[in-house]
Amino acid sequence: MTASSTDSSTAAFPAIQRLGPADLTLFRRMNALFGEAFSDPDAYGAEPPDDAYVQGLLAKDHVAALVAVSEGAVVGALVAYELEKFERARREVYIYDLAVDERFRRRGVAMALIAHLRGIAARRGAWVIYVQADYGDDPAVALYEKLGTREDVMHFDIPVNP
Repeated sequence: MTASSTDSSTAAFPAIQRLGPADLTLFRRMNALFGEAFSDPDAYGAEPPDDAYVQGLLAKDHVAALVAVSEGAVVGALVAYELEKFERARREVYIYDLAVDERFRRRGVAMALIAHLRGIAARRGAWVIYVQADYGDDPAVALYEKLGTREDVMHFDIPVNP
């Protein structure tokens, strides 16, 4: 990501923080990181939500937007949603997006973001955190295999308006 010209080899380990309604600038930087990391800047920046929408979203207890910040730059980010279950009185947390600036990869940033999420999930009474990885995304698969049990499932996108 081009948000900082800092040499990552000398930068301090990023601080992890959860975004709240006042963190609009960090939210925008987070989305820019996702767009760059996923090679899809239009999906994360072409039609950005307005400030009121973002503030409302970040105020929700069941939404966790975490950023790793190094010298003012967002170098890692994670977005997760808490889902309440019907079969038991418990919650699951779904990691929707997770990305690390290419210059900061393999330095423990993703692990630190997930560790922070684990603390939030524990305080919220969640019993598991789950995440989807795509075939061919070997670094993500390797990371998640270190942290949990792999399940091979199928994922389907169902259009709202067929």
